[in-house]
Amino acid sequence: MTRRKARFLLYLHHMNTSNLIFLDTETTGNQPDDRLCQLAWKYLGQSYDEMFDQLYNPGLPIAIEAMAVHHITEKMIEGKPLFKESDDYAKTKELLENEENILVAHNAPFDVDMMQRDGINPVNAIDTLKLVRHFDPEMNIKRHNMQYLRYLLKLDEDITEPIQAHDAKGDVIILELLFNRLYEKTKTQFGLEAEDDILKKMIELSQQPATIGKFAFGKHMGKKVSDVAKEDPGYLQWLLAQKRQSDDDETDWIYTLEQALGL
Repeated sequence: MTRRKARFLLYLHHMNTSNLIFLDTETTGNQPDDRLCQLAWKYLGQSYDEMFDQLYNPGLPIAIEAMAVHHITEKMIEGKPLFKESDDYAKTKELLENEENILVAHNAPFDVDMMQRDGINPVNAIDTLKLVRHFDPEMNIKRHNMQYLRYLLKLDEDITEPIQAHDAKGDVIILELLFNRLYEKTKTQFGLEAEDDILKKMIELSQQPATIGKFAFGKHMGKKVSDVAKEDPGYLQWLLAQKRQSDDDETDWIYTLEQALGL
């Protein structure tokens, strides 16, 4: 048994495994009318062969761009029920709307929004992407997406079974491992000991805007936002207008750009 594995087992011993639900969705796309076509979730510490993982017919075509990411085809969902009409819907709704439970997701606003499109309103959420941004505001880590963090932090080095990226089940497995690191980081950075206090702080941070340190796209890719603010403020003003008009959750970008522009 590795030292990291031993620490994790000790961590599980002290955690309440019943109220943390690690969740991921795969969808037909990222437009306002898109719907989920795969849902996976698990409780903290639950074995991988016991976790929930189902495909659904979304009731509309899957975009080719989405297929190229998650590899779910029309043939795979043929004959599957709509999520809202499935036997799984009521249990999922009860689980996520229970005030004692906490949904954990990477870029949680996306998954929460997808749940809300089917009438499910999660009460509590921890966003591991938001936490990573809070703990690395200068982006010393080049990318904050989960698969980059998976390999950078060697999150799955103790797992022997293959884990497929951008598959809801595979992503949930990595999500839980990332959460474990962020739980310990929150505990240490804020000097917290009680589990409830640590989880409360993680929820609190998930609700606060975070700074994005560098561009991972566009003509200034790889540059610090603070540097671009000095050399090309017009670009930041243009981007801010775009983000404010977006239908996506752009809270962190709006906050970052407003801070950089002194607004």
